[in-house]
Amino acid sequence: MSGGLLSSEEFIEAVLGAVEAIPPGKVLAYGDVAELICMGGPRSVGKVMSGHGAGVPWWRVIRADGSAASGLEVRARREWLAEGTPLRPTGKVDMRRARWDGRPHNG
Repeated sequence: MSGGLLSSEEFIEAVLGAVEAIPPGKVLAYGDVAELICMGGPRSVGKVMSGHGAGVPWWRVIRADGSAASGLEVRARREWLAEGTPLRPTGKVDMRRARWDGRPHNG
C-alpha cells in the first residue's frame, strides 16, 4: 500500500471518523483504527493522524504499548487524566482496561 492510500480522501475521512467515535477515557492503538475501518495499517493511520488529526481527539489513538506519539506525551497525559483514562504506574495507558471495543456508546 503506497502513497495512493494516504492520499485517499475516503481513507482520511474513515480514520478521522473512527477517532471521533472513540469515547472519552478509551483509546485505540493505530493498528486498532486500521482494523476498525478495514483499511490501511498502523503506519498509514499514523500518517493521517500526523497530517490531519489536530481537529479530533488525537490523544485517544496511541501506540500499542500504551504510549503517546513522540513529542505529544505531556499533552496526551493531560487529556488522559482529564478524561479518566486508566493509566499504569509507568504513566502509559493501561491498554487492557482502556482499549475501546468499537461498540457505540451513549454519552
